[in-house]
Amino acid sequence: MDAPLLDDLAIVDAHHHLWKISENYLPWLCDAPPIPFRYGDYSAIRRDYMPDDYRRDTAGLTIAGSVYIETEWDPGDPVGETAWIHGVAEANGFPDAVVCQAWLDADDVGDVLARQSAYPRVRGIRHKPKASSTPDAVVRDAPGSMGDMNWRSGFALLEPHGLSFDLQTPWWHLAEAADLAAAFPHTQIILNHTGLPSNRSREGLDAWAAAMRRVAEVPNAAVKISGLGVPGAPWTVESNREIVLTTIETFGVARCMFASNFPVDSLVASYRTIFGGFSQITADFSRDERAALFADNARRLYRFA
Repeated sequence: MDAPLLDDLAIVDAHHHLWKISENYLPWLCDAPPIPFRYGDYSAIRRDYMPDDYRRDTAGLTIAGSVYIETEWDPGDPVGETAWIHGVAEANGFPDAVVCQAWLDADDVGDVLARQSAYPRVRGIRHKPKASSTPDAVVRDAPGSMGDMNWRSGFALLEPHGLSFDLQTPWWHLAEAADLAAAFPHTQIILNHTGLPSNRSREGLDAWAAAMRRVAEVPNAAVKISGLGVPGAPWTVESNREIVLTTIETFGVARCMFASNFPVDSLVASYRTIFGGFSQITADFSRDERAALFADNARRLYRFA
């Protein structure tokens, strides 16, 4: 059963996607066989997902703005995605902000960043750095990782273009993220999907929380509370309350944003289940705190009215 709806607070969705794979090439959605995926079978989202689909999923809620996050579009044409989503936005009135693709360790990164930043809705870049599959397999400064000097040379170009960085990496790489944020204090880093707390054992959650505390020490790091699904299990308040409240306590209200990760998280819950759950978990927060978490922080960190 869906969680209760939000009250009259507006939502600025800090992380969602749109795609038209019937016309555009997104390798992970278009190619066969399917890739290994953290939610398991993702065949249900291997279809077009456009503004009308998003409106259907958000019906009954007050969506006051949104942030589009790159969709692992054809890596040979990263600017093509940005041009495409701007056309979608002009026709539909959203998304308000765009985080686009750039490969920070590519030879042409300077040219790509210059071209991407020329689009009016672009606010940041996402490039998932190389990550290990388990905490005990971490190799510091591996090629393509956050400690790789070639990767960092591309990262250094974000500030001159006025771009923030969306970071998607598992929690066992957050010490590297803290080092990166400290080395580039004028570049806003926004951690995606709550640091990916996939191991819900007591030991796993304690290790995740310690890693989150480490990156939260750096003032230019913020976090999106999203992507909390667990394969084969429903999204519930009970299973996610500790993660949500620990994240807010660790980063503070001003550096946290709620987000849907739709349509990806439609694999684990409806839109209203997720946001209704966030509403229940934060029911004892003040109205100003809830307004910040659900909308105001996203507007501020992604720099739109």
